[in-house]
Amino acid sequence: MITKETLLQLHNISVNYGGIKALEDVSISIDEGEIVALMGPNGAGKSTILKAIFGLAPIHSGQVLWHQKPIKPVSYQTANIGIAFVPQGRRVFTHLTVEENLEVGGFIVKDKTELQRRINEVMEIFPALKQKRKAKSGTLSGGQQQMLALARGLMTDPKILLLDEPSLGLAPKIVKEVFEKIKEINEKHNTAVLVVEHNIKSLLKIADRAYVLDKGRVVLDGKPSELIEGDKLEKVFLGKL
Repeated sequence: MITKETLLQLHNISVNYGGIKALEDVSISIDEGEIVALMGPNGAGKSTILKAIFGLAPIHSGQVLWHQKPIKPVSYQTANIGIAFVPQGRRVFTHLTVEENLEVGGFIVKDKTELQRRINEVMEIFPALKQKRKAKSGTLSGGQQQMLALARGLMTDPKILLLDEPSLGLAPKIVKEVFEKIKEINEKHNTAVLVVEHNIKSLLKIADRAYVLDKGRVVLDGKPSELIEGDKLEKVFLGKL
């Protein structure tokens, strides 16, 4: 059995917004090549975990470890070490072309030849974007914009991709396509993925492990098959655990 390296760990992380505790003593880990799901009801703290990792939420206490070494997350530095964040709502630059959006995503790549190589590489993963290379991204469909957001996240060649609600607002057919692409990225590039998603059925099909949060705490964790058994998951979402 091949032992996978632990890329990222959160040890007893707490995040406060004013007097409100968004996260309280949260500990999670993600190994290389894993897809890890973050699930829970609205307001459970799922998105806050992603923001804390990427330096977008104020960590009150606890430690973030990258390759077993403590780091203080700051967005541009986090991108440099191998973590990419794709926020919810797609947020592409609508006035820029598809290619220009990808160039922005590869801001840490200073060599123009290498930047172009990466653009070509991600376009092979997303053929629909290749056809629209010179089109303004504001003219793309919602599904194509989500694909562009994913592609832009890959431009830094990340070890971990943080995804916040990648299927939000998309038609079921497109949702299936998005999850297939996430799995493809994971398998072809050995990219670990930490994903927040309300579409639990689709997410658990591709996840290796999952953490379930409620009121800022981790209340369950394990393999999808373990979490589906019994009624614990249902109780969390119904507020009965």
